[in-house]
Amino acid sequence: MICFLYFSILLNLQTMLSQSIKAKQFTAVIGFLVGCFALLFQLYLIIQNRTTGVTETVIRYFSFFTILCNILTVICFYSIIGNPQPGATKFFVNPKTITAITVYMFIVGLIYNTMLRFLWSPQGYQLLVDELLHVVMPLLLFIYWLTFTEKNTLEWKNIFSWLIFPFIYCLYTLVRGEIVHFYPYPFMDVNAFGYGTVLINCSYVLIALLVVSTLFVAIAKVLTKITMEKLTT
Repeated sequence: MICFLYFSILLNLQTMLSQSIKAKQFTAVIGFLVGCFALLFQLYLIIQNRTTGVTETVIRYFSFFTILCNILTVICFYSIIGNPQPGATKFFVNPKTITAITVYMFIVGLIYNTMLRFLWSPQGYQLLVDELLHVVMPLLLFIYWLTFTEKNTLEWKNIFSWLIFPFIYCLYTLVRGEIVHFYPYPFMDVNAFGYGTVLINCSYVLIALLVVSTLFVAIAKVLTKITMEKLTT
């Protein structure tokens, strides 16, 4: 009788794990396809509507934090499709990496929808692509993180390493902007506001990243605690 119960529980766990893996892969496939479509379509649109040479236009395309973060998200989803099993250790399926990218995408959506959305009025295909890059993709990744990402390995000390990429991005943007006089975001435009204001704006963004990262780790620890309590009761 005990053996029967043991094998019954084991079979149910295997079925649940199989269903979970399928759901993870389905979410990852949707995220990968939507992300690829949005990124490629945005590249097409920016080239079609360029105000400078093609080479400079392409460089500018890759100068947007939104584009870089969506590329990371697509790579992440692609890696998950090939490595759906729990405990996978490759870089882009590592829970710490997924959490960092989710934080970046959360900030992308937050800044766009609270600040930048009201500065222009995209129409037609550009509106579609904007919504995909700034709303749909951040939501898809957040849903994946909340539902499927293992959270028991996340630690407070991880937060500071997640700030390295945004810091390097800000530094690169300011250095390149000084050379070519192009800044991808209004709040980083040194020509319009000067270095003092722009550095303060960049500091605000980094602080926002720090706060959101802390929130994500806190959520992860609470969810991990709840899961452990369920397993021990």
